[in-house]
Amino acid sequence: MRILYTALFFIGLPLIILRLIWRGFRAPAYWKRWSERFGSSPILSGQTPIIWVHAVSVGEVEASRPIIKALQAEYPEHQILLTTMTPTGSERVKLLFADTVKHCYLPYDLPFTIQRFLNRTQPKFGIIMETEIWPNLLFHCQQMNIPLVLANARMSERSAKGYARFPKFIKSVLRNVQLIAAQGQDDRRRFQQLGADIKKVHAIGNLKYEISLPASLTEQAAAMRDIWDINRPVWVAASTHDGEEEIILNASRQVRSLFPDLLLIIVPRHPERFDRVTALTQRAGFKTLRRSEHRPCSSDIEILVVDTMGELPLFYAASDVAFVGGSLVPHGGHNLLEPAALGRAVITGPHFFNFNEITKQFLQADAAIQVSDTSELAKTVIKLLQNSQQRAQMGEAGLQLIATSQGASTRLLNLIKRHIISHVQ
Repeated sequence: MRILYTALFFIGLPLIILRLIWRGFRAPAYWKRWSERFGSSPILSGQTPIIWVHAVSVGEVEASRPIIKALQAEYPEHQILLTTMTPTGSERVKLLFADTVKHCYLPYDLPFTIQRFLNRTQPKFGIIMETEIWPNLLFHCQQMNIPLVLANARMSERSAKGYARFPKFIKSVLRNVQLIAAQGQDDRRRFQQLGADIKKVHAIGNLKYEISLPASLTEQAAAMRDIWDINRPVWVAASTHDGEEEIILNASRQVRSLFPDLLLIIVPRHPERFDRVTALTQRAGFKTLRRSEHRPCSSDIEILVVDTMGELPLFYAASDVAFVGGSLVPHGGHNLLEPAALGRAVITGPHFFNFNEITKQFLQADAAIQVSDTSELAKTVIKLLQNSQQRAQMGEAGLQLIATSQGASTRLLNLIKRHIISHVQ
């Protein structure tokens, strides 16, 4: 089955390359560092032993932070290599870790690219964030005696049904993993049903709850609000996708009928959409300012489009209400934890399957509100802007939920010591 998978991957490779080229027209970073995607990573093997962590994109890089910090403290003589698949993930690595970790792209899951990557890096063991199940990668790590950990692993019912179509294959793939640290008991059960060794699958909680934001954010946000007018209501729509901005703009018109001085901040998820979103807001008749213009956000500005990278937490901190995107369209939603960690009232759409457990916990704790369309979004924003007490209660509920859900990184590190310890000494 792995041979068939590899053959299909080879057949599809021209389409993968064409997709890279196409994406590069909107985000030129996709045209760079192609050699890394085919295994030509920097040669890191040598006297300094390598611990390798893979985080596919921005969210996974964020989730990897607590375990990377723990590994650096526990094994200071080792070098951390952090791989990603996307340019936005790469930028996040630089922002969070600077030169304290090495970084490159993980190559495509082809035998020769994986073999080249592992030969050049020779990690003592690897940690794969979330559930990136690449058969050739797992197979060659097993062949080279490189233990692997699936960390913060999740297995939705939908994904489990898909994998279950190939029971022998998925079982053989999962048996190449020495440790699966699942987010919850449901994830653990589904991994076991797919054939993972029951002794190697543990439910440890979600690493994403161990969020850490700079204390200076609050001061920076307060200074920003002073410039805008501290009494001006501010609503942020973050990590938005195609089809969502139209809904948000229509809702903002309704909100503006009661709050004429409203400032709406839109933060598109992907940099290649910055220009299109700005053009959309201008065509809709809103006076718009781009963050990259570095001009004051005067009282007549109706929409601020954040077209810079790494500043989303600042704008969460500067808002009264936070809508988390990717959820009004069937993208699967994004992480509610950043605005919640800043004590903000959070709104989500109905499509949050990528963060199902976290979002449901927030909804059950009354730390978030779910809306389904333009009308509900507008009514909810209006209600929250009118009720500072409700905003404060939601913010406090979110902070308490985060505080009681932490500890996954400690549990993960203890499991790594138990299952992998002999390979890192």
